[in-house]
Formats: sequence, C-alpha cells, structure tokens
Amino acid sequence: MRFGQRVFLRPVEKSAGYWYKSLLQLQASTRTLIMTLPQSRRLDFSEIPILDVGSLVAGDDDPTLINALHRACADVGFLYVRNHGVSMALVETLKESAATFFAAPMAEKMKIVIDPRIQGYLPLGYRSYEGEDRAGTSHQEGFWIGHDRPLNNDALLDGPNQWPDGQPDLRRAMLLYFDAVESLARVLMRGFALALGLDEHRFADFFKKPLTRLKVNHYPPQNTPTADNDIGVVPHSDSGGFTILWQDNCGGLEIQNKNGEWVGAPPLEETFVINLGNIMQIWSNGRFSSTPHRVINRSNRDRFSIPLFVNPSADIGIRPLIDFDSNHSTTFNYGTYQRDLWRQTFPVAKIPA
Repeated sequence: MRFGQRVFLRPVEKSAGYWYKSLLQLQASTRTLIMTLPQSRRLDFSEIPILDVGSLVAGDDDPTLINALHRACADVGFLYVRNHGVSMALVETLKESAATFFAAPMAEKMKIVIDPRIQGYLPLGYRSYEGEDRAGTSHQEGFWIGHDRPLNNDALLDGPNQWPDGQPDLRRAMLLYFDAVESLARVLMRGFALALGLDEHRFADFFKKPLTRLKVNHYPPQNTPTADNDIGVVPHSDSGGFTILWQDNCGGLEIQNKNGEWVGAPPLEETFVINLGNIMQIWSNGRFSSTPHRVINRSNRDRFSIPLFVNPSADIGIRPLIDFDSNHSTTFNYGTYQRDLWRQTFPVAKIPA
C-alpha cells in the first residue's frame, strides 16, 4: 500500500449514537470540575488514512506528510502508521509473554491487582465508567505499567510497577516495548505540533515526567454482546494526549462517525493505530478530534492488543494552545483530571478521593 492510501471501512451498525459529552464532569475531593471540550470538526468519515511516517522518523519534516497528518487528525482522529521504526519482533515477543501471563490462575494474577496508580492487573469483567451513563462491564483483562518511580506523597500517581512472580520474560518484553514505542511517540508529537502550525518542540515540555501507561489486553471471544455496555470495551474516548495501539489479526476495534455509525478498524500488518485523546483535542482547540471507539471480539478467538497511552506530566496546566480565550476556556491541572477520571473508570483500583 502506498503513502496516503486509505482503508475503506464497512459500517458495522448504525445506532442512536454515542457521543462523548462536551461537558465532562469529574468529581474532585472538594469540588466538581467541569471541563468543556472544544468542538471538534469530526466529519462523516468511512475510511482511516494510512500514513508512511518513515521520513518523520528520520527527522525529515516532509510537508506532504505533515499535511496528510493534519487531515487525518482533523477529519477522523484515527490513522494507521507504517515504517514507524519499531521492530515487529518486539511486538511478537510481548504478545507471547502476555498470553502466558493471562493464562495463569486468577489467584496468581490477583496478587498484583491494579493499584491506585493504575499499575498492575485489571481483572476480567471489571465494572468500568462507574457513575456515568456509559457505565458497563468490559469483557477484557489487562496488565498495566508506567514509568517506574518511587512512591511520592506529592505525586500520587507515581509509584513502582508491579510484576508477577516467575515471569521475567514479561517484564523484559514490556520494558523494551515501552522504550521503543515511547520513542515513536516523541516523533509523532513533533508531527502533531507541525501539523498544527506550532514549533516542532511545542509538546516536549508537557512530557518531561509523563503519566504514560503501557497496557497489554486480553479479550476472550464474545459473539453475541447483550448491549452496548456489555462488550469488550464500552464506548469511550481516550482521556490523554494520544494512543499508539498494536492489535492482533482478530479485529474488533470500531470507531464512530458523526452519523452514529460504528465502522471497523481492521488490523493491518506492520502498522500501529494512532488515535487522539481529549487532551490533544483541547490543545488543538478542536482542530483535532478525539473520536469515540469500542471493542467487540467476534472472532471466536482470544484477542490481544497493546496500547501505549501517551499522557503528559501531572503538574501541567491544560488549555488550548491555539486561539486561547481566557474568557471562555478554563485551564485545569492534568494530574487532577486524570486521577479523577481513573477513579471513575476503574473502581477496582480504589483510588482515594
């Protein structure tokens, strides 16, 4: 497939429509923070662009690529990237190690159950998005790590990673993968900045001590979901900057256009799926889109995926970087926002109020 080629998607189904609310209400310990997402220009897409980012990886800011990146982020909020510089051998090694981990007895996995810093094992069938109208049961189990840091009372989302006993291959594979894909994330940050007409290093200061999380996912087969809130992953938009996703060949990822149609995002060999999060939509002042998506594993096989959630540092203030209007836009602390959202999303983590 050539640079700029697109994958045409078959609408999976049309629903009444799930749209991520323009008002995201987060319960903080002493107040309710109401964050208004800038209106995006999400279009009636039925295809996802495929971009060859080899020149960007090599440090060449090709204007044709930057323009294509802008269109993908503005019109869809999702794109495939190829020639990204990440070894597929790292991916396969991590997938195999993850499969071994998920096959372990539940009692062993629960020894490292997810903690208040969102590091550790997330059990199958957890109740997600508690307290919101999109609450549901996710037919997925996962294992999370972040940057390994000491516990810090002034940085409540910092802490050491948890690792299962007797599985050194998983630890080695996750750390190597984390390092490689985070390097790709820095390349994409530069591309996003240039696509917005900003200095190429504009995002770098926001990621000096990032809350980035790596997760490996396992989805058992699910042929007949009973409702929109009883599927692999319930409809949502990612909360942070952006996500770099590897998915196996089972498929199941679906994204929603403005008409409420769910369209499949099929796996393509040697590519990653990139999707933008709420923070990037805010930074771009709505020029880029954070698009709703979900996962349903209809393959009759065990599905595995590996997302890297690229999140900024906890101590930064979030506001639009373009055409900022202090009379109508609010600056808020990212760490507070992410912690409160994780508390809602993962009650099993027992994040204190």
